[in-house]
Amino acid sequence: MAVRLDGAALAAKLKERIRREAAALPTPPMLAVVLAGEDPASLVYVRGKERDCAECGIRTRTHRLPAEVSQEELLVLVDTLNRDEDVDGILVQLPLPMGLDSRPILHALSPEKDVDCFHPLNAGLLALGEPRFLPCTPAGVLELLDAYAIPIQGRRCLILGRSLLVGRPLAQLLTTRNGTVTLCHSKTQDLPALTRQADILVSAAGRPDLVTADMVKPGAAVVDVAMNRGADGRLTGDVDFPAVESVAGFLTPVPGGVGPMTRTCLLQNVLRAARFRRNC
Repeated sequence: MAVRLDGAALAAKLKERIRREAAALPTPPMLAVVLAGEDPASLVYVRGKERDCAECGIRTRTHRLPAEVSQEELLVLVDTLNRDEDVDGILVQLPLPMGLDSRPILHALSPEKDVDCFHPLNAGLLALGEPRFLPCTPAGVLELLDAYAIPIQGRRCLILGRSLLVGRPLAQLLTTRNGTVTLCHSKTQDLPALTRQADILVSAAGRPDLVTADMVKPGAAVVDVAMNRGADGRLTGDVDFPAVESVAGFLTPVPGGVGPMTRTCLLQNVLRAARFRRNC
C-alpha cells in the first residue's frame, strides 16, 4: 500500500516558518491580487489565498473588477501596482474573462513582483537554472518529494502534460536536480510503455482516471497535480487512486496533496519578493 504524500500536513509546517520569517521583516509583506469577473473557481481560489496570507502575517489587497473590464484598464492597474512601493507581489488570477488576452497582462508585470513566475524574464532565469522565483505548483511537487526523501538524481521522471504552468517548468526543475526527464503530451505514442519505466510519475493532464494501475511501475512515486470536478461535484485528479494505491510506493491524494503545497509556495514567493525589495 502506497505511502500518502500529505501536502496539507507539510503545508502547515511550512506556513509556521513563513509566519515567523514574515514577522521578522520591518513591515509585513503585501500581495496584490487582481480578480476580473465572477468565475466561481477563481472566487474560491482567491478566498483561499487571502486566508493563507492572513494566517502567515502577509497583507492582501484584492482588486475586484467586472467581467467587462478592458485590456487597457487591466494594463493601467498592473502598471499602478508595479509602481506601488507598498506592494511586494502581484498575482493576476486566471482565467481572465472572455475577450481578454492574459499574455500581455502577465508580461506587463514587474519581474520583481511576479510571484507566479509567469514573466518571460523569470521563465528565462528558471531555464538558466538561476530562478528568482520558483513556479508554485512545480515547487510544491519538489517540496513533497524532498519531505518524503524520494530521490530525484539519476531517477527516471515522467510528466504527463506540457503546460507552461506545470509540465515544462517542472521538467526544468527535475532536470536541474539530475533527474532523467520525459515530458509526454497528447501526441505521445504508447504512453503506458513509457509510464511503466518511471520512478517518479507526475500527472498534470486534467483527465480523470488517465493513470491506471497497469501504467505504474511497482514502488514508483506518483504525484497527481490535476484537479477535476466530477458530475457529482467531487474533486478528483488524473489518477485512479484506489487502484494505483496498491501498486505505487508513494501517492498524493486529491484533494490534500499538491494543492496545499501550491498555495504555500506562493506564500514563499511573496516572502522572497519582500526580502528582495527590502534588501534583507
